[in-house]
Amino acid sequence: MTLVGFHASHEQIPPAGLLRAVQRAEQAGFQAAMCSDHLAPWGLRQAESGHAWTWLGAAMQATSLPFGVVTAPGQRYHPVVLAQAFATLESMFPGRFWPAIGSGEAMNEHVTGDPWPPKPERDARMVESIGVMRRLLAGDEVSHDGLVRVHRARVWSLPETPPPFLAAAVSAEKARSAAAWADGLITVKQDPEALRRVIGAYRDAGGRGPITLQVHLSYAPTYDEALAIAHEQWRNGLVGPPDCWDIALPEEFDARVAHAAPEEVAETVLVSADPAEHVDRLADLVSLGFDRVFLHHVGAEQDAFIDVFGERVVPHLTEDT
Repeated sequence: MTLVGFHASHEQIPPAGLLRAVQRAEQAGFQAAMCSDHLAPWGLRQAESGHAWTWLGAAMQATSLPFGVVTAPGQRYHPVVLAQAFATLESMFPGRFWPAIGSGEAMNEHVTGDPWPPKPERDARMVESIGVMRRLLAGDEVSHDGLVRVHRARVWSLPETPPPFLAAAVSAEKARSAAAWADGLITVKQDPEALRRVIGAYRDAGGRGPITLQVHLSYAPTYDEALAIAHEQWRNGLVGPPDCWDIALPEEFDARVAHAAPEEVAETVLVSADPAEHVDRLADLVSLGFDRVFLHHVGAEQDAFIDVFGERVVPHLTEDT
């Protein structure tokens, strides 16, 4: 049975509206939620970016859903600060919280004024940070001197059981290396063969835990409306790795995709006005080997998507087939 979750996009929706959306998603039948952790939106049209950690406390209190968040230790967040946040959420809401950990994006990290390291160094910094956070969540006092520096840190308010750490990976190489430390994997929709390679690399390397897929989609009463929403709000999706990791400002994303045609955006976003078509396309993706799928309607207005998908999409995807 597949778990179907709602993706809460801080880049597009003000925090109070996003809180109402996730409550509505729970009422509609979505079984979980996850959110982004951005300091800036992907583009000026999106124009939002609430603080994920403040919002998570409110959202988890306002619902009974399990929640995840994709985050990056090492530059904007010191790993000790993140470990304290993990511990507090897991202590208040046992068994309902998971962080997915990646190596970060310049658009969120450049604000520290520190140099943006090359990808191999960012990956190594992430692994060091994970080691620090694991030890802190085990109750240790930690000192560390490497790509991150820690002096006699301790997290005092600890949960009974630390939350699982998921790896955020888009390549088979990253998935393979993450198997050494991760309790699960999350990736984003791409070509089916690429997804098979990611899943296979993680499992073949001994990767444990659930494998999760995030899907960007656009739904509206007509195809033209759904396509217009995707083009207006999510053309940034045309800027793929590694470029998307190294662009620092929303204006730069906008400049890169200023002349993108709507049809190009439909290559990266699932666009349809037919819930049954969404079911079929999502089911094909899930059948590749995913245990959980989180749906992100890329529009700023979420109510119609939540209501229609809660009634006509989520029940089909959660069937025990």
